[in-house]
Amino acid sequence: MPLQIQQYAHYEGSDWWKWSVWIQGPDSELDQIASVTYILHPTFQNPVRTIGTRSNKFRLDSAGWGIFVIRAKIQFTHGETKDLKHQLELLYEDGTPTTA
Repeated sequence: MPLQIQQYAHYEGSDWWKWSVWIQGPDSELDQIASVTYILHPTFQNPVRTIGTRSNKFRLDSAGWGIFVIRAKIQFTHGETKDLKHQLELLYEDGTPTTA
């Protein structure tokens, strides 16, 4: 399985979601990651966030009201980098996706 961004989102009400993203992949590859820099929509306060916590798969927790493409720059311990992207999906309780 190649490295990829996974997500979790929970609808809080009033068109607001709490969500998380992390890097999913084989432990052997995750162990070679030094940090992950997530690039969020520019409307976020601090839209560029670097996570260096391997134990939670470089998980980023946030919240918001709209969908956008999350970009991630993976920095490996051996110096190489890899870029990933993920379309954030936010669903209402009935399973209908938001269009915001």
